[in-house]
Amino acid sequence: MRAILRRATALAAFVGLLWAVQVVNWITGYGLNASFGLIPRHVSGLDGVVAMPLLHGSFAHLMANTPPLLAMGALLIATVTRALLAVNAVVIGLGGGLVWLFGSSAIHIGASGLVFGWFGFLVARGLVDRSPVTMGAALLVGFVYGSILWSVLPGQPGVSWEAHLFGAFAGAAAAFILQTQVHAPRFSGVNRE
Repeated sequence: MRAILRRATALAAFVGLLWAVQVVNWITGYGLNASFGLIPRHVSGLDGVVAMPLLHGSFAHLMANTPPLLAMGALLIATVTRALLAVNAVVIGLGGGLVWLFGSSAIHIGASGLVFGWFGFLVARGLVDRSPVTMGAALLVGFVYGSILWSVLPGQPGVSWEAHLFGAFAGAAAAFILQTQVHAPRFSGVNRE
């Protein structure tokens, strides 16, 4: 229980950090976006792989990302007992790296790549792990947030669909790459004595 409380505190602190960075970004006329946003195929934009989830274009942009961050973050906290940092490292590193390699020429910002990464991880993990807990989390996330998959397609001006697509891909990859444990035993079929 203490570990879950620590993770919940870390999630709340992370969301608080996003809001604090947004206030500073707003005060500076969104200068942080140009300085630390991800700029594909530019060495100067490479730090954006890590900084991109911290930066947003407006309070509305951050407000749109906050509820899914809290909801999917809570599911991660409740179901992942190990590898939580590794999951985030794969989502941010692989997802951001792919945006840096293949993204459109723009400054990419926002935590939605992380949101899509957590979505991809939770759904794919339910299929990979097949425990009742992870399958239940996958169904819940798919039911509540499944419609977000439309935004992995190009077409909405000013939206980094590449961050959405590569974030979801990185999250799914993390589910296949990383071994995680849940608080309930794995379902292995019916045992007959």
